[in-house]
Amino acid sequence: MITFQWPLMLWLLLLIPLLVVLYLLILRRKKQAVVRFASLGLVREALGVGNRLRRHVPPVLFLLALALMLLAVARPSATIILPTQQETVILAMDVSGSMRATDVQPSRIEAAQAAAKAFIAELPPRTRVGIVSFAATASVVQAPTLSREDLLAAIDRFQLQRGTAIGSGLIVSLATLFPDAGIEISQLIYGRNGPDENTSPIGKPAKPKEEFKPVAPGSNGYTAIVLLTDGQRTTGPDELAAAKMVAERGVRVFTVGIGTKEGTTTGFEGWSMRVRLDEESLKSIADITRGEYFYAGTAVDLAKIYQSMTVRIAFEKKQTEITALCAALAAFLIVVAGVLSLWWHGRVL
Repeated sequence: MITFQWPLMLWLLLLIPLLVVLYLLILRRKKQAVVRFASLGLVREALGVGNRLRRHVPPVLFLLALALMLLAVARPSATIILPTQQETVILAMDVSGSMRATDVQPSRIEAAQAAAKAFIAELPPRTRVGIVSFAATASVVQAPTLSREDLLAAIDRFQLQRGTAIGSGLIVSLATLFPDAGIEISQLIYGRNGPDENTSPIGKPAKPKEEFKPVAPGSNGYTAIVLLTDGQRTTGPDELAAAKMVAERGVRVFTVGIGTKEGTTTGFEGWSMRVRLDEESLKSIADITRGEYFYAGTAVDLAKIYQSMTVRIAFEKKQTEITALCAALAAFLIVVAGVLSLWWHGRVL
């Protein structure tokens, strides 16, 4: 899609048809002034169709160049796809007991692990990846790193637990992305009577909290969170409130729902539970943070989603001005028109 910053300048394009009319009038005048030959057919036969058409190529190229220059005056902008400056991606993975269900073969957790590994392998080498697991609580399984071997080993260490605290997963992911931002992880998740509030989610003393100024949602092009879950929140802070905190930092959240939408009954550690995917919450999280929601009903779907998500994270659409591109193309056409005219007719135009 092309837009123009100075659209009124497009009226200058009306000069093009006027120049075309002027060119036709000049050709007609030359035709009238040409010396009459005994046989016009012999002249046409000598020139040939190719020669007659070739004489118009340089002027046409010149007119195209002029049209591009007039477009450049209007300062056009186009939406193009460019590599992102993504520096850190956090994978927030649900490790609640319901991930043991086998409605996604061989099981939800195994399918999620396989898809996450493939996703990591496809990311650009310069992108750091961190892994957060969440059930009743959330923890950092692997701090952001460039080592793909450490990430794969961390995914293999998942241990299923009870509960689903989606909000905790988002808060810990955010604190992992901004370890020096003074995010009070313990207070946000456990309240003032929770664990030590002076400790960051990765076990380091938190720095004094600085004054925070919210930014536009989705404006941080250096970070992203990919959140996968198969159920709905059963404990922990509200996931939508946590999503708003993430949005204020400009971080996008791509949510992935896995499992059957109707819900299924599964057992874990002697407990029998019915789990249902809370799609509305996942869609809201994605909307609030300017991310995107994906549904995976099968292992194949999940693999395809992670594959397409790699493209979304590694590349992004940007609106950029292409004035210089139009001007450069116009200059190229002028040079080509001049060279052809000199070659064929011995003159510039």
